[in-house]
Amino acid sequence: MKPPAFDYIRMDSVDEAVDALARYGQDARILAGGQSLMAMLNFRLAQPRVLLDISRCAGLDYSEVKDGYLAVGAAATQASVEWRPGLDREVPLLSAAFPSISHFQIRNRGTVCGSVAHADPSAELPLCLTALAGEVVLRSRAGRRVVQADDFFIGMLMTSLKPGEIVEEVRFPLARGNARYAFEEVSMRHGDFAIVALAAVVTDGEMSLTVGGVADRPVRKTWPLMPEGDLDDALNDFAWALQAQSDHHASAQYRRHLVRQLGRRLLIGDPE
Repeated sequence: MKPPAFDYIRMDSVDEAVDALARYGQDARILAGGQSLMAMLNFRLAQPRVLLDISRCAGLDYSEVKDGYLAVGAAATQASVEWRPGLDREVPLLSAAFPSISHFQIRNRGTVCGSVAHADPSAELPLCLTALAGEVVLRSRAGRRVVQADDFFIGMLMTSLKPGEIVEEVRFPLARGNARYAFEEVSMRHGDFAIVALAAVVTDGEMSLTVGGVADRPVRKTWPLMPEGDLDDALNDFAWALQAQSDHHASAQYRRHLVRQLGRRLLIGDPE
């Protein structure tokens, strides 16, 4: 299928984009990389009358360290962040996750903020943002507001984005010196949607595991450091609390098994 007819308007600044979004309202959609949106248009799951293209807004095309975060603008492609010098030191979890995100052709066009705004529960970037307790900066005519990742993702393909707002920037906290970060994903083939994706953060005092691809959004659970036997029980409880569902890719039982087994390996460093 192909999308129904729509008007295309190229934006030159974020101010122009939010003004146009306020003017067209629910009839408009923001286009950045288009790797998620174009598929939805082709299947007619989205049918806007107007596309507002922000991909050439120079003021939104950046990734930079500021105030303890790696801040990524709405027009920055995934590839531009993936190949950022020093990313493995700045945000090692993000560096570890990038190779699992679809294929390099997609990352060359897809944007970081676009993936976050799309809010696919199997996507790696929302998972990493949640695991690191990152932030989303939203912009509208009324100004800016900053939302914690835990509050931004509210369901499958659902966010707390309000009418007239765009995701202007996402902020990934920089690595802490005493922390260990790990990422792992299971999919049918490399580049496919994750059956289960997991991100772990372990410090001197606590450990956290964030799971994507099981619930309707990424879910993070934090525990104090504990003996391995207690951790097994905690992971089992977490796996069941996610309320996994079976589909044509995997059973709920298999998803729970992956949460328990891979979660243990990421948190305590079990060998393969």
